[in-house]
Formats: sequence, C-alpha cells, structure tokens
Amino acid sequence: MAKVTFHGACGCVTGSCTHLSWGDDVQILVDCGMYQGAEDLEQRNYDRFPFVPHELRAVILTHAHLDHTGLLPRLVAKGFSGPILCTRPSRALVSLILEDAGKIQEEQVRFARKKGYSRHSSPQPLYTVDDAKQAMQLLVTQEFDRPFDLFPGIQVRYRRVGHLLGAASVEITAKGADGERRTWCFSGDVGRYGVPILKDPEAPELVPDALLLESTYGDRCHEQSDPKAELETIITETFARGGTVVIPAFALGRSQEILYYLAELAEEGRVDPTAVFLDSPMAVKATRIYDRAESEHDNELQELDDVIDPLGGTPFNYCSSVSQSKTLNARREPAVIISASGMATAGRVVHHLLHKLGDPKNSVIFVGYQAYGSRGRALLEGADSVGIFGHRVQVRAQIHSLQGLSAHADRRDLLRWVQSFPGPPKRIFLNHGE
Repeated sequence: MAKVTFHGACGCVTGSCTHLSWGDDVQILVDCGMYQGAEDLEQRNYDRFPFVPHELRAVILTHAHLDHTGLLPRLVAKGFSGPILCTRPSRALVSLILEDAGKIQEEQVRFARKKGYSRHSSPQPLYTVDDAKQAMQLLVTQEFDRPFDLFPGIQVRYRRVGHLLGAASVEITAKGADGERRTWCFSGDVGRYGVPILKDPEAPELVPDALLLESTYGDRCHEQSDPKAELETIITETFARGGTVVIPAFALGRSQEILYYLAELAEEGRVDPTAVFLDSPMAVKATRIYDRAESEHDNELQELDDVIDPLGGTPFNYCSSVSQSKTLNARREPAVIISASGMATAGRVVHHLLHKLGDPKNSVIFVGYQAYGSRGRALLEGADSVGIFGHRVQVRAQIHSLQGLSAHADRRDLLRWVQSFPGPPKRIFLNHGE
C-alpha cells in the first residue's frame, strides 16, 4: 500500500513536494519546489528535508516552474542521485531555470555582501550553479501519453495539462498488497482552456483511485476580460504621457503569452514593435525553446506564426547582456519592458522598478499571481513605498493587474478537467491553494 505525504504547497501555492513510499524499499518524490513569497515561507527552503535524500529512488516532475523544481539542486547536494524524470519539452526549460536559479542565488549573496544589507554576517547561497548542473545531469525525459515502467510493478504516464510548455499531469499505477492495481493521479498545475500558444489540458483515460488536485483558483472564476485590449489601453495611455510600461513577468510561460498579444497588436498596427523589449536572459532563452517546440503549439499560434512569428524574435528587441539592460534605464523614449521575475522579487525587473516606480508617467502591469509577502503583492495592495536593495522607494507610477492572463485553471476549468475523466475519482485531495 502506498503512503502519500504532502511536504509542500500545503496552505500555500509554492514549494510543491509530495512524497510517495511503498514500504521502505521504494520512495519517490513528485516535484521538489522552492518556496517563494513571504520571508517566513522562503526561510523554509533552508530547512532540513523531512526525508532522507539518498533513500529516494526517483523524482517525477510535473513541470519546470521554480516552485516545482527549485530545490532539486539542494536535494542533489544533500545526497540524492537517482533519475529526475520530466517530459521531453520540459527538459530544456528545467535546465534553464535551475541554472538561472543558481546564478541568482550567487548574485544575490554577492550583492548583499557588497551593499551590506543582509542580516547575516556572512550570507550563503541556498545552492550554487555547480549544484544546479549536478541536478541537470540527472534529468531523464519521457514522452507524453506513453506509459513507462519506473520500477518493476510501478508504471507512470504523462498527460498534457497546458499550464506551461511540457507541463503534465502524472499517473502512477502500482499493485497493492492485495494484488489489485491502484492509480494515483497528480494534476500538477492545470492550465486554462482556449488560451493561445499551447494545446488545451488533456484528462487521463482512466479513473484514479486518488486524484491530488491543485486548487490555486479553485474558489473563484477568472474575470471574463480581453487582456489584449487592456494591454493596448494601458500602453497607449502610458506612451501618451511619455512614460514607460514595466511588465514583471515569469520568464517561462507568461513572457511568451505577453509577446503573443503584443505581436497581434503589432500586426494590427496598434503597437510599435521596436519599442518592445524582452529584458531577461532566461525569458529570451525560454522564448526560443517555445518557438522550437512546434509540436506543442496550438492552432492560434501556428496561424500567427505565418504572419509575424511572435516567438521567433523578429519583431521585438531581445536583451541578454547587462549593458543592454542598463541602457533601458537611461532610455527617454516610451517603451514596453517585459522582465523577470513575475512577482518582482528578483531579477532585472527589480532594477527597472527602482528606476521607474517613482515617476507618475510610468505604469507597472502585473500579469500573474502575486504570492503573499512578495513585492508584487505589496504593490497591488497599494503600498506607498517598497523596499528595494535596502532602500525605500516611493510608488508614484500607476499600478495595474491583468487577471485574465492567469495560466492556472479556475474553478470552471478545474471542474471541466475532472469531469472529463472517464468516471469520478474515488478520492480527491486538494493542495497548492491558499
């Protein structure tokens, strides 16, 4: 009989990590994510793992986002050496995000030491780039919709869920002590139906004994809005004031969706593509990965590709170097700057906010979920000032939120996904919710 223990994403939406064990011989994890947001949450990333890393036989990933993969380097550094399984489209994104996370950890520590704003006398990174590279070497890819044997008697299958390139639900089937086969389905993060770029979520073709279902927006329905029209309005009004639009966006998924809508606006002559800048090395690389994954593109992206190639880099400016990023802060002409991180907790967008928040001509558009305790949540809740690099920065720019761009299924989508199963799951456990 399998034992399932939730070690993350309980009462919050970050730090996804679920432990499965079949006796003492077989122990695996589904996801090993980083906590993000409030300081007390992020401090959990430094806690001792509630299991012995070297006793784990495997880690199965649902998708590449940091809150599902971000502690893999630390897990490996603490002794884990088994395979880390993911879908083929996910592999490049997982490698990208882990190496970038290692760099950010090291850079933040160097900056804290230089500026002296850390509360610790000798701050240390959670893990290093070398730790991340060690984890990347353990990645093993699997195809969608093709069952594979994880271990004798334990079979796994991935199904698309549309949340992110390569994102999947995980079906794990194993024989119980009574000889009967039982199936656990992990939803991962379920995407939305009818949004551009990726194919819609696919439901399992079996009835699971237990469904472990994410519930990020399970208590509400997304507003019925037109994100492209809202984006155009804010950009037009900001440009008329001579200001700059800063869009904190997750490098994986959300940045590509913003580029898609901006490409549509550019193709319609409503936005000048030369004034659009994607300023995030990871987002630039991720966009190229998305562009190459043609088998995962939906019909809408394929049709737009024939006209303007929104993810190919042709119409917009991609900024990879530090010097290119600094040039944007000195730019006087109106611009749209898309930059990570999406919650404005790290990355180049923090520098842009440092330079742009104090000017009422500018606008900041949040296009994704803002966790409790994050800088993005504080700005959305009307903070008069926010702390950036040890300084209080006055907020005079206009703050906006586009709720219609969420990559998470809402109540309607989650119910639609579950109701598309061949029959009702015998038990449903909810996690990944506030």
